[in-house]
This record gives sequence, structure tokens and C-alpha cells, in this order.
Amino acid sequence: MRHFTSVQEIGDLKQALENARYVKQNPFADQSLGHNKTLMLIFFNSSLRTRLSTQKAGMNLGMNVIVLDINQGAWKLETEQGVVMDGDKPEHILEAIPVMGSYCDVIGVRSFAQFENKENDYNELILNQFIRYSGKPVFSMEAATRHPLQSFADLITIEEYKKRERPKVVLTWAPHPRALPQAVPNSFAEWMNATDYEFVITHPEGYELDPQFVGDATVEYDKEKAYRDADFIYAKNWAAYRDPHYGKVLSTDRTWTVDAAKMALTNDAYFMHCLPVRRNMIVSDDVIDSARSIVIPEAANRVVSAQTVLKEILLSI
Repeated sequence: MRHFTSVQEIGDLKQALENARYVKQNPFADQSLGHNKTLMLIFFNSSLRTRLSTQKAGMNLGMNVIVLDINQGAWKLETEQGVVMDGDKPEHILEAIPVMGSYCDVIGVRSFAQFENKENDYNELILNQFIRYSGKPVFSMEAATRHPLQSFADLITIEEYKKRERPKVVLTWAPHPRALPQAVPNSFAEWMNATDYEFVITHPEGYELDPQFVGDATVEYDKEKAYRDADFIYAKNWAAYRDPHYGKVLSTDRTWTVDAAKMALTNDAYFMHCLPVRRNMIVSDDVIDSARSIVIPEAANRVVSAQTVLKEILLSI
């Protein structure tokens, strides 16, 4: 594996899950792989789980880890090409990227959708410039359109907790006061479609995702119908994708909050969320605090997904 940006690079899912199981059971077995190798983690956006889990994964593999916050302690970077740099950004990403590449062996990049230009967001302007100009293997720690390390951890978690071979997994939109990117739901849908699970997406009208990520999933606008017989409920907010409302909040309808009444419709389903989560907006206290909430084991598996990916990248260097 040279780069990691989506489910396509992970290869055979069954083998990837076997690799993850090995990593989880033997977290320090491959420290020689990262000896004298440097991992650089570049954050254009805030992070808690991604930052900590990926640092931990790199250290478990014996790597030196450098963390750079672009918006705190670094020069502001111009990311557009062909612009006159007469504003508040003194350095261009075209010089910054190869400099960063010269200081490390592997680069992780976290850069959210800006909601300013849909074409730039969905062409992954920033992530792809790192792939093109750094000269080093690059993996996504959440980009404009996908969050593959999260989705891999989600898959690992579902495999650990599923009670039947082909579980019903439901991705449900939930209300939020701010416009959030589609990266997590896009990526989750892409990974679920790569399995043989029964996969359903439910959301209000107007919140349809890009068809390339929806794939063969069943889209159900009736949330109660979607919940019935579900084994896993994965809640997430996202802003509108379709023009002319791209990046906009169309609704904060609290009837979409995941609560005990909806969970009662399921097959004693587990509750999942990538975190951070707004309590009593995305999910009620009694659901997230229940024994069926697996958000903490899900978050813990972020180390496993990151370490599994980093191991494969190191094996390719």
C-alpha cells in the first residue's frame, strides 16, 4: 500500500480484518518496521481521536512522530494555484509540501471540506496535492469527502459485535446546529457497501448523499421503517450535498434524534457514532449511556485501524 484514502486501497476486506485482529492482539510486535522512520501528522482542522490514535499507532510501530497544526504555530498556507499572494498567507502549499516531505517518511493529512467550492472539495484539492508533491506515502486522517481510518475502525467494531453473519446496519442522519461535512457518512457508506451487510441510509429529504457513495444502499426516508430489525444504528449529521444547497443546514428536526423509542424498534441494536457527539441533539443521554452504546470501543479501534494501515505502508517502503 503506497497511499490510503479510501476502501479501495485496503485490498481484500477479509484479509484487512485479519491484519487488524493481529495488530489488536499484538500491538508491539512490529516495532522494527518503524525504527528510524518518521511519521508526520498534518492537521488543518481540529482533532482528538484521530490525533491521539494515530500518534499511538505510530509509536506502537516504533516510529518517531511529528505533529504539525497548520493553524497554530505554522505559517498560514495558500492552497490555491495562480493567485497573487498579497493577503495573510505568506507561504504556498507548493513549497511547504515538499519541505514537509523532506523531513519524514510517511505523511498523514487531515483537511475538511471548506464548503466554499464544491468542485475543490470533491476533487480533494489539498489531499491530492500532498500525494502529488510530497514524494512520500500519504494517508488520509479525514479529507473533504472521506474518513477512511474512521470507517475501517467502524467495520472492525461491527465485526467484533455482530450477532449474525449478515447484520442490518443503518446510517441515520441526526440534527446538528452547524453545517458538517459529508466525509464520515460518505466513507461509512462506501465501506459498508464493500461488505455483504444489509445496509440502509435514512435521512430527511434534501440530505441525499453523492450517489457514488450511496451505491447499492437502500435509502429510506421513513426513519421508523429504517430502524426496524436493525442490528447497528450509526448516527451522524451532515450538511446538504445537492446544489444549490451544498454545505447548508436545511433542518434541525429533533424528531431525528436517536432516542430510546426509536432504538426499541430495532433488533436490540448497538449504537455507534464517530464522536464528538452533541448529546440530546444527535442522541439522547439514555441511549449513549446505555449498555448498547459502543462508541468507546469504536473509538479505541481507531488505534487498530491506523496501525494496520501504517504497517502496510511501512511494508511497502
